[in-house]
Amino acid sequence: MKKNAVKRVVIAGGGTAGWMAAASLAKLLGKTLDITLVESDQIGTVGVGEATIPTLLTLHRLLHINEQEFMAATNATFKLGIGFENWGLKGDNYIHSFGYTGKDCWAAGFQHFWLKGKARGIVSEFGDYCPELIAAKQSKFAHLSKNTLNYAYHLDASLYAKFLQNMAFEHGAKRIEGKIASVNLCDDSGFIHSLSLEDGSVIEGDLFIDCTGFRALLIEGALHTGFDDWSHWLPANSAIAVQTTLENEPRPYTRSIAHDAGWQWQIPLQTRMGNGIVYCDKFISDEQAKETLMANLPGKPLIEPRVIKFTTGQRRKHWNKNCIAVGLSSGFIEPLESTSIHLIQRSIVRLMQMFPQQGIEQSDVDEFNSQTQEEVDNIRDFIILHYHLTERTDSAFWRHCKNLEIPASLQHRIDLFRETGRVFKAGNELFGENSWTQVMMGQRLMPTSYHPIVDVMSDEELDTFLTQIKHQVDRTVAQLPSHKTFLDHYCKTIGS
Repeated sequence: MKKNAVKRVVIAGGGTAGWMAAASLAKLLGKTLDITLVESDQIGTVGVGEATIPTLLTLHRLLHINEQEFMAATNATFKLGIGFENWGLKGDNYIHSFGYTGKDCWAAGFQHFWLKGKARGIVSEFGDYCPELIAAKQSKFAHLSKNTLNYAYHLDASLYAKFLQNMAFEHGAKRIEGKIASVNLCDDSGFIHSLSLEDGSVIEGDLFIDCTGFRALLIEGALHTGFDDWSHWLPANSAIAVQTTLENEPRPYTRSIAHDAGWQWQIPLQTRMGNGIVYCDKFISDEQAKETLMANLPGKPLIEPRVIKFTTGQRRKHWNKNCIAVGLSSGFIEPLESTSIHLIQRSIVRLMQMFPQQGIEQSDVDEFNSQTQEEVDNIRDFIILHYHLTERTDSAFWRHCKNLEIPASLQHRIDLFRETGRVFKAGNELFGENSWTQVMMGQRLMPTSYHPIVDVMSDEELDTFLTQIKHQVDRTVAQLPSHKTFLDHYCKTIGS
């Protein structure tokens, strides 16, 4: 491994990934670095990553982003979870919320107490014990001093990139306009030496961040890193996106509505709705998918729908030589659980934690790749779970998904939950016990037993325990204003 001090960072590509990297590096490490972002106005971005998860708040706190300013600038709304419709069977619906359901004890999660209560007939629905889920159902939101709700955002990805661009410029990052014509490698080390642009200019750097999207011009085009294709687990390979007018008050959750060959998203912003459909073109044509989407829109189209083709999977190395892939260039997991921006953020934070200022060390590269792969693999399993647990047999697509072989790691989780009700979170895994529990039970997978510690409680004590939690949830949600009222007071965007 050739060691050179890293002083010049070149970011290839803009969009959410590029400008998130530029803003973060410039603000948090910028005094020691020369940061240049290269992008072309002629190349569009995918720009449909409009739903986030609560981990984004961590990065925003690091960057000292004012939430009200950010939300007003990006047409943002609050998000308390994701509503899944028609996933188990047609007509089913459940919400995967961001909160914690009920109260755990040292030996067992709340689901064990709920399962005994269900057997005794003394419980409400599982979600009734989660304030975020009930607030989502009732379309309410506010910041509370004591009972803080776990939340994320719906946002306009293009406006978010501009917001981050301004921050990057404030802290010294530079932008160069131009299309990349070639990626130039050092003959001896195979490291990237520079980028040549179509206008003849050459941009040299010590560390290169590939944010060129699906094209992956650096990590794959120049370094031939390789790609692990997960289509055999996640067959969806196409999406169509369109924006519509907002006909009703924005709900504080994303909707994921399963159709015959995939699913449709609805993401409410303050002044419009983001929509799209994810599908497998082996089971439905692009034109048929477009017709399905357009027939189920909640408002009038504002733009022409556009088809996006993708292959689910990940790069075999996310950091290769002196190049780090961030965003779509590193791989893609369909947006079912809104993890794309999270993975961008995690790569950037991980890079800053391991930043190779004195030169690139193989141990850092290996650790970065190991941590990233483990995190992505866990997210992959969580996404596969939704498809595998379907009980739908009404279309060829759902029959195919139901019968797919799944990773052994996921099969173990399913078996463990079915047989014992237990879920264990591994290391830095993104989705915790409550997330797995909500999805598995939401799609009709019920454990056959519960932890024996629950039997320490009498039925009367269990009833009191469950009732008190539910009353606390009801009291918390009752004091909340409507989501729309809070938005108008807190962060109303121009034109809303």
